Amino acid sequence: MSFGPLVSADWLRDHIGDPDVTVIDFRWYLIDRSGRDEYLRGHIPGAMFVDLESVTGGKGGGRHPLPAAWQVQDEMQKAGVDDGTKVIAYDDAGGSVAARLWFLLDWFGHGAQAVLDGGLQAWGEPLETRIPSVTRGAFRSKPPDRTRILDYEAVRGLETGPLLDARAGERYRGEKEPVDPKAGHIPGALSAPWMENLGPDGRFKPPDELRDRFSSLGADDGAVLYCGSGVNACHDLLAMEIAGLPKGRLYAGSWSDWSNRDAPVATGKEPR
Repeated sequence: MSFGPLVSADWLRDHIGDPDVTVIDFRWYLIDRSGRDEYLRGHIPGAMFVDLESVTGGKGGGRHPLPAAWQVQDEMQKAGVDDGTKVIAYDDAGGSVAARLWFLLDWFGHGAQAVLDGGLQAWGEPLETRIPSVTRGAFRSKPPDRTRILDYEAVRGLETGPLLDARAGERYRGEKEPVDPKAGHIPGALSAPWMENLGPDGRFKPPDELRDRFSSLGADDGAVLYCGSGVNACHDLLAMEIAGLPKGRLYAGSWSDWSNRDAPVATGKEPR
């Protein structure tokens, strides 16, 4: 099935009632706000809410370990998803959270997942507060491709391909660190803030622009991505997919794993 990795708000308006389409509200915030509360205040009609924490594992390094297959399977079934369902995830943060669900569904072999380009802002109106009632789906998680995931030891021993940091530049440089115990970045990593994948309208830049961006970072033949906890890095992975570049790999524990270890830390701008 060929679908995604993005859909436009116009596409969604044309297909939102289709029986093989499920919309997932995947809003989540690092501090001060609740995605579920925002969902209850208003969401795209028919959308189901899935909490990031419900598809986060209990084992592994970092704040958001990758989930077990049964977690994703259970949450998707509760949202009414079948194996042939087209799943569209959205947030209100430029796709930086929704991209995580896109990645997880891809990783567990679904093959029909997309992010709403521009998110809730691109959709606009109407919104509803009613929680839909759906029949439990028959979604089945498939065995994940673990070659696409790196742990701490693998990153320490990384010898080929660029290591890209998807966090904001001030966190990369060590000027600001709101949640993790150390400020800075993994030595040798290049700064690749996820926000720079977007145009002024909050939508993804065209594929050729994204290709130029990642090519300039040395990612023509792949790259390893990390962020704070492995969530926002999926935005860079999605951008690489849009650009038609080979699939990147994810340092699952990301900075929240690295910074909690006795590991070297670099600060300041990357060398040129």
